[in-house]
Amino acid sequence: MSKQLHLNAFLMSTGHHEASWRLPESNPLANTDVEHYRELARIAERGKFDSVFFADSPVLFSDVGRRPAGSLEPTVLLTAIAAVTSRIGLIATASTTYNEPFNLARRFASVDHVSAGRAGWNVVTTAGPEAAKNFNLADQPAHAERYERAAEFLEVSFKLWDSWQDDATLADKESGVWGENAHVRPIEHVGRHFQVRGPLNLPRSPQGYPLIVQAGSSEDGKGLAARYAEAVFTAQQTLADAQAFYSDLKARTAALGRNPDGLKILPGIVPVIGATEAEALALERELDELIKPEYAREQLARTLRVKPEDLPFDRQLPADLPDEDEIEGAKSRYTLIVTLARREQLTVRELIGRLGGGRGHRTFSGTPEQVADAIQEWFDAGAADGFNIMPAVLPSGLVAFADHVVPLLQQRGLFRTEYTGTTLRDHYGLPRPSGRREQDPSKSLQEATA
Repeated sequence: MSKQLHLNAFLMSTGHHEASWRLPESNPLANTDVEHYRELARIAERGKFDSVFFADSPVLFSDVGRRPAGSLEPTVLLTAIAAVTSRIGLIATASTTYNEPFNLARRFASVDHVSAGRAGWNVVTTAGPEAAKNFNLADQPAHAERYERAAEFLEVSFKLWDSWQDDATLADKESGVWGENAHVRPIEHVGRHFQVRGPLNLPRSPQGYPLIVQAGSSEDGKGLAARYAEAVFTAQQTLADAQAFYSDLKARTAALGRNPDGLKILPGIVPVIGATEAEALALERELDELIKPEYAREQLARTLRVKPEDLPFDRQLPADLPDEDEIEGAKSRYTLIVTLARREQLTVRELIGRLGGGRGHRTFSGTPEQVADAIQEWFDAGAADGFNIMPAVLPSGLVAFADHVVPLLQQRGLFRTEYTGTTLRDHYGLPRPSGRREQDPSKSLQEATA
């Protein structure tokens, strides 16, 4: 079979366009409506998507006046979705800066058990000082320190997931032996950031490890992805930028001794779909006209680390913005936004409109055929292994993609017509890890507790 696309559905309340909640069709309370998300997951599964994905942050995302604010804890939400789906992968975001490895390793292993092997973890380090203040810190840790902690966090998590061998559970009623103590081992991890004894209090899950996803595109982010990630969600505005990111990350992965095909790169795309191009453009204009520019400018100012009054609506960005090296938050997104504004000589008002649909991700308005062509162009040109689909409006945008774009991709031989596996790793064509600690000579649980 020829190489095929991977498609992930990035679900966000009423849609990725910040004004989507104001449309007559939208439910402005969708952000806390479990049935809304269950239905979206069913639609994505009908479209044979690899997975659904939820962003998250341990801080309130935005001004509550601007758009539906606040979100359900995503791993809890995934368990509710698992109950009404059977194949689609389930990916949630969780921060390595404001969690502990034992808790997250247990949480994602639990989701993998509950879903029969469909869990994925989007590993983030969380940008911005606001989250730090929710965790007894005055400010966020430095960018490099956050990524150093993330690497050790992942290493501890892998050890915990491997602390049970696959054959540790016997469930032998006749002998009265439920499990084999010799096959459950403490991890005895001692590092700069963590001291964790282990073992995990949960048997090894169906996938062994959840699928590891990463979403940072800074130098530190790419380094973490090359070493650990199996899928990368990225924001790229142009084909040339996407090709450069793709080739760079694949080369970094190979240099570390990994198979580059084991890392799937999925740029985000915000499709606005209409039966005709004119219909799609009309919906895009309607959404953009519903943006409240005062709110949007406040958000842009926070991203750029300037005051709102420094961003007059009808002028271009000021020349004296900070360099990326001065940014301790989302470095790659900062650079993407500034580069977009400079390259296209956008005014602040025009930039707000461009960011309103996808916060820096590529937006595309057109017919199903035009959307399919845009996806195939990047895929064939070596810019993507698939896409993170970010409908501007939900649920209608996801329905349009699943029912009208997916069939075109299937007809072109670019996308599956049926699921061929049962786990998220199956969908991404990735093997189940055998367990890096199965031959570890450290003491068994029984010996360690004697």
